Amino acid sequence: MSRSQGRATWSAISKIAFSGERPWLLRPLTQRPSGSRFQLWRRFSVVAPEIDQNDTGSVVSPSKIRNVAVIAHVDHGKTTLMDRILRQCGAAVPHERALDSISLEKERGITIASKYTSMSYGGVELNMLDTPGHADFGGEVERVVGMVEGAVLVVDAGEGPLAQTRFVVAKALARGIRPILLLNKVDRPSVTQKRCGEVESMIFDLFANMGASDEQLDFPVLYASAKEGWASKEFTKGGTVEENKMGMGPLLDAIVEHVQPPSGDLKAPFQMLVSMMERDPYLGRLVTGRIASGIVRVGDRVHGLRWHDNVCKPVEEGKVVKLMKKKGTTTVLVDCAGAGDIVSIAGLSQPSIGHTISTIEVSEGLPAAPMDPPTISMTFGVNDSPLAGRDGHLLTGPKIGERLMQEAESNLSIAVVPTASQDAYEVQGRGELQLGILIENMRREGFELSVSPPAVMYKTENGRKLEPIEEVVIEVQDEHAGVVIEAMSHRRGTLLDMGPCAEAVGRTRLIFSCPSRGLVGYRSVFSTDTHGTGFMHRAFLQYGKYRGALGNVRKGALVSMATGTITAYSLMNLEARGILFVQPGMETYDGMVIGEHSRDTDLELNPVKSKELTNVRAASKDENVRLTPPRQISLEEAIGYVVADELIEVTPKAIRLRKKALDSSKRKTIRRVLKDK
Repeated sequence: MSRSQGRATWSAISKIAFSGERPWLLRPLTQRPSGSRFQLWRRFSVVAPEIDQNDTGSVVSPSKIRNVAVIAHVDHGKTTLMDRILRQCGAAVPHERALDSISLEKERGITIASKYTSMSYGGVELNMLDTPGHADFGGEVERVVGMVEGAVLVVDAGEGPLAQTRFVVAKALARGIRPILLLNKVDRPSVTQKRCGEVESMIFDLFANMGASDEQLDFPVLYASAKEGWASKEFTKGGTVEENKMGMGPLLDAIVEHVQPPSGDLKAPFQMLVSMMERDPYLGRLVTGRIASGIVRVGDRVHGLRWHDNVCKPVEEGKVVKLMKKKGTTTVLVDCAGAGDIVSIAGLSQPSIGHTISTIEVSEGLPAAPMDPPTISMTFGVNDSPLAGRDGHLLTGPKIGERLMQEAESNLSIAVVPTASQDAYEVQGRGELQLGILIENMRREGFELSVSPPAVMYKTENGRKLEPIEEVVIEVQDEHAGVVIEAMSHRRGTLLDMGPCAEAVGRTRLIFSCPSRGLVGYRSVFSTDTHGTGFMHRAFLQYGKYRGALGNVRKGALVSMATGTITAYSLMNLEARGILFVQPGMETYDGMVIGEHSRDTDLELNPVKSKELTNVRAASKDENVRLTPPRQISLEEAIGYVVADELIEVTPKAIRLRKKALDSSKRKTIRRVLKDK
């Protein structure tokens, strides 16, 4: 193309690009030209004309915005409440727990990652955030409480505040938030007005013990049934036409009245602290946060800033390609957004959670919220068992490391530390449930890996060894209380309180303080001891003095000493040795754990031995073999079951337990060393 032809082409593109009311760069995708004209525009990178930053235009005023987080203990009704609020504001909710978008959230019925959405109510823009209630996902709560000025504390009116209620309340009060107390599930027959008064007193005492201010102690109280879809300022059991017609209106009115609007100057330079991050297959990295000041528009030049060694350094400079906002259960494109609003920005590939996105002239980043340190670690490595490579397709150390680094970018409560081995990484987190969710996601993506047992992260202060201590609240039938107390004593637990449950006859509530290492793997044992009728809730309490070695919490293992296909004939003779984890037809190898020994020592067995056939034995004799069904080990049970000299082999189709050393002679040496210690 000649110079004159190039000038003519550029002139034509400029006329096309900036024709109409606004340039293509600021138009939604559906309004942009297609075909050859769009390809020419993409090729020559047409830049939008400069916009006056003082022009607020259609930006929502901060006084018309309310940013609110819904916080609660597990299973107290947060996500169901969000469904009812969305319906109240006219959003289309396709199914129950619509905000639980992750497959594991739908399967387990818990919230794993924080989500935000927005809706309009009474001329006010409500930005609502649904947060996890489990302490293992506390990093999600810590990140989002900095985005809001108010919180709705949901408490089960029957159960009252539990261990994880204390955790989420502490995060909210530390940020100066004045929560709105919502007593949920008041429609239950066991919940009375007297019981609600007792729960209110418990919440008041909880706030006071945490050093709440006078303003925070003067919290509004509402009563609701998220399941039936109504809320009330006065105690009621619901059911009348007038009450049901109000729906969630009283709660939304209380949010508008009691939650302060965000502070922020629309005319100041644009700044936003990144609090959430996700990846889009078309747009790349999407960063989400609350705008601290100024206005951001599509096409603006921005850069990322991060603090490192008390120095703020630029990360990347780029352009706002897309500006998005969650509306109900959908995502919409917007042209601009101002201070106080919560939006998602696409166009930058490097900024992550805790970084600041701002205009080019700003050189100081916003302070990030402090995060609690990890309390537990596990080592993720390459699967080197004889059965490796049969199920998955992502097998190598670099692939595993890349996936873990991606997880650490979007979840600041997880830290990935390289080890001396190039094919192994130490992953630090808040608890075995959090790391178990990560492992489950990886195996569903096609990874094969080996995982070490959880190791508690200790501290040393003034020459004293400290370990993480958790508060455990347990509710069981009266006849199971003794078994639970005995089991917790073996795990170095200390009984703090014991008494009858106020909302249930014949049940006892126990409160313990117990080391985190003692609770690893206890949940499955607890379910067995209480015949599935008990409830256990736990939350991090503090770092305390090391309480010594644990008692006898696990038997020895039945270890395979042969490689091949397991036979029914062999298992028939091995059943008396303990509880089996395998069944006929499964593959095994030397060093694989196939069951739990009835004694405290490991026992090596041959599970592949077959019956020798002679002319006096009938070939159909094996059909009469009847075996006890094997114990199925889930991933969470495996994480709590394995000990120091064992590993978990994780593949997309199987969870296996194995010894670290597959050679029999090496295992004997390791046992001898551990015994000497």
